[in-house]
This record gives sequence, C-alpha cells and structure tokens, in this order.
Amino acid sequence: MAERGLLQRLESGSVICAEGYLFELERRGYLQAGAFVPEVVLDHPEVVSQLHREFLRAGTDVVEAFTYYGHREKLRLIGKEELLEPLQKNALHLARQAAEEFAEQDALVAGNICNTNVYEPGSAKSEAQVREMFDEQVAWAVEAGVDFVIAETLEFHGEAELALRAIRETGLPAVVTLAVHKPGLLRDEVGVAEACKRLEQEGASVVGLNCARGPATMLPLLAEIRLAVRCPVAALPVPYRTRPANPTFQSLADPDCGCLPPEGAFPTALDPFVCNRYELAEFAREATAMDVRYLGVCCGGAPHHVRAIAEALGRQPIASAYSPDMSKHYALGDDASLLEINTGYREDL
Repeated sequence: MAERGLLQRLESGSVICAEGYLFELERRGYLQAGAFVPEVVLDHPEVVSQLHREFLRAGTDVVEAFTYYGHREKLRLIGKEELLEPLQKNALHLARQAAEEFAEQDALVAGNICNTNVYEPGSAKSEAQVREMFDEQVAWAVEAGVDFVIAETLEFHGEAELALRAIRETGLPAVVTLAVHKPGLLRDEVGVAEACKRLEQEGASVVGLNCARGPATMLPLLAEIRLAVRCPVAALPVPYRTRPANPTFQSLADPDCGCLPPEGAFPTALDPFVCNRYELAEFAREATAMDVRYLGVCCGGAPHHVRAIAEALGRQPIASAYSPDMSKHYALGDDASLLEINTGYREDL
C-alpha cells in the first residue's frame, strides 16, 4: 500500500484521480461502444498498462483499476459471465503493477464499483442482487491490497448506500460519487446535496460527483454539496461543453451534423463538444477555490486533461517536460532565430 493514505493527503492538499478509461480505449479501438464492457483488460492488457502509465506521467495520484462496467450484469449481457473473476483480478493486478513501476510517485491504488443497471428502488430482490455484486467486487479489491475503493456513477441514492455499505464493512476509505442527469436530482428523487450529506453521515470518506456533467454544469452542484458536507468533496466531470439547456453529455445535440447515428451525439459523436486542456485547468482552479480537493476527469478524459489539472494545481508531473512552448513555433514563436518570412505571416494563417 502507498506510504501516505488518501485521507492524509486530502488533509494537506488535493488528490488527482485520472478516469476516462472506457471512452479513451474505445477511441483507440480496443473496446466496443454500446455494451462498454472492459474486455480489453483480458484481451489487450498491455494497452491498459500503457494508459495507466500515461495517466501517471500526466500527474494522477491514483491508479484506478479498470473494472468500471466489468461487473456481473455487464458480462452476462454479452454472454461472458465466466470472465468476471479473471477480468476483475487482472484489472487490479495491472493497476498495482503500474503503481509499482512509478514507485517514486507513491501512487494510491483504488478498487472500483459502479452503477449496476439492475437497481430498482423499493425492490428487495434487486437490492439483494446489487449488494451481492458489490460484495464480490469489493472482496477482490481487498484481496489485491487496494488503498481505497471508489463507488462511482451512481444515479440512485439507494444504490449509492448499498455501495457504501459494501465498502465500509472492509474498513477501507470509500469515495462515493454520484451522476446527476437533466432534472438535477438523483433518479430516486433525492437532491444531490442531501444525498451527499446522508452518505457522509453513513461513513463515506469522500463524496461528490462524477460523469454525466461537464465542468460548466457540474460547478453549481459542487457549490451546493460543499455547503452541505464537512468531508472532502470529489469532482470528476466529463470534458465536454455542457450548458444549462444541455446539462449532461447524454443530452448534447449537434444540429450541424446530418450524419449522426439514430441515438444522436452521445456516445460516439461528441467530438465537437470536447473541452480543451485550458478549460479543465480553469475548472480545477474554480473547484479548488471552493475547497473541492479530490479532482479528476471522467469519460472522454485523456492524459493531456489530467496534466492540465496537475499544472493548474502548481505541479510539474513527468509529462510537463512536453507541455506546450510556442516560442519556437515557425510562425507563432518569438525565438530570435526564426525567419521573419514566417513569423510575419502569422496573421494570414
């Protein structure tokens, strides 16, 4: 385990957690959009390891095992439920291996559980099914020696409670992050600030938001949560330009494109809405000003977004050696050796 634990780090400053494995590996051609099952963990583990390395070089403090959507229901859906345990264990192994490779960074290793898509409020049968799924995943994470467990993208307060109870029984710190859709409430009609307050009271170490909302539409909700709780608050937006009329990346529409698939821009045609690195840096500064200390980026995030967050916090991760320096660009730069025929042409580019 890491020398400095999650809560110890949050007492003295910010913690960065890189997420976004699902979308990034789909973009690279190693994961199928739709079911979004992380079979890549078994089929191409070297690719997952490389993405872990890139996020570590970019400045993440946490290596999160890529078990998102690698749960029993998702594997049942694609007819491969027998792969559940090897997928979970290999994902945890890859995360640990990456952290050890960058031992000087003393990165935390996190287990992960997420929305099950079988939870139904008021159904004892579904609650038992969900709890069983969480328990088996958390047990594998504990066996792998993780530093803490993340329960994320939870759309129901009731499901978040089940996830928290499963983690809490292990004695490990629990980071519980909720996904809030267009109505601004969780799907069982609990307000987000109230839900976070209850989760804190029930023993969550960190509460907050991840996924669904981009920086602009997540910040107002973070302000509500920060006022409602005393524990550290988490903020991991999707890096897309959401707005009040389209507060989630699922609701984004692209009227300029006449060739969209029937489902619309989400999830495979979001490219026109991607936030640049400077927007993620600004989000990190604004969230930090609210005393939101657990920061990251979710679906759609890439290493350059993580590096931008790290640099906004005043850090210089390994990848900062390659941060932009336009001084030597042939036309946009100001180096004395550049030719005036090119620098003088910049306005006509």
